[in-house]
Amino acid sequence: MRFAHPWFLLLLLAVPLLAWLKGRRGPRPAVVYSSLDLVRGLTAATRSRAGSFLLGMRWLALGLLIVALARPQLGEGEARVTASGIDIIVAMDLSGSMASEDFQRRGQRVDRLTIAKEVLARFIARRESDRIGLVAFAGRAYVASPPTLDHEFLLQNLERLRLGLIEDSTAIGSALTTALNRLRDLNSKSRIVILMTDGQNNAGKVPPLTAAEAAQALQIKVYTIGVGTHGTAPYPTRNAFGQRVYVNVPVDIDEKTLKAIADQTGGRYFRADRTETLQAIYDEIDQLEKTEVVVKKFQRYQELFIWVALPGLLLLLLEAVLGHTVWRRLP
Repeated sequence: MRFAHPWFLLLLLAVPLLAWLKGRRGPRPAVVYSSLDLVRGLTAATRSRAGSFLLGMRWLALGLLIVALARPQLGEGEARVTASGIDIIVAMDLSGSMASEDFQRRGQRVDRLTIAKEVLARFIARRESDRIGLVAFAGRAYVASPPTLDHEFLLQNLERLRLGLIEDSTAIGSALTTALNRLRDLNSKSRIVILMTDGQNNAGKVPPLTAAEAAQALQIKVYTIGVGTHGTAPYPTRNAFGQRVYVNVPVDIDEKTLKAIADQTGGRYFRADRTETLQAIYDEIDQLEKTEVVVKKFQRYQELFIWVALPGLLLLLLEAVLGHTVWRRLP
């Protein structure tokens, strides 16, 4: 039990002071008269304590409202959870070529981005104790989600990724640099980047191998994945009549650079040419990167404001109703 704004409780000291000052003034007269002859015969009347009771309800209501202003909170406890000491940033290519449909799911053509998102979502589900972040890139690189243990939030941001969000091109060096910037200040046992692309670096101001040197200096391991079949891939487009047709476009993955990045940083390069291969790659990375450390995770506090403010308001309402009905003051 705690109060978010405990200084409001100091106002409780003013309640007895106000009650004392009001008592010194005495009660309001029930009947105003100019001569004692007018009230002779009333001396036998008993004195009602209704006024004191109503006034007490008002002071109690005021006290409850002051306590509500202090925002009482009930702690739901502190849980110790086992979390991995691994921080991961996944850099995902959103360039136009990721629309190529050279992957299959249940016998149907599926574009590269859809399969990449589905496989990554399953990987995230298995790494529930890792802090995982997301970088989206094409002609530029952007942080789609910082490293977080809130994987529900991470998956929501992953689902929002779609082609056309970023100007087209492939800035591999910029993507890797953006991922490194999110990892370099994190204190963890292991920091890795999973960089997934289907093209060659043709945009951005940072050469990929220069970014790899920075990753090596920061002791951040980079796993690179080349996405796409060998040879050509069916790319969806529209003909002159607006009909959906496919044209075969060459698959142009810079495997030499991706291998060099992985080798320089102590990671590995993978080629994902089928859905099953891409799933197997993430399974292998999942097995390669394992470590555990016990950390504390604090749960949220439950707000009790309504449970204190509501009785105070009801007391004020009841005092007003009784004061104008059963215990009405005359005249």
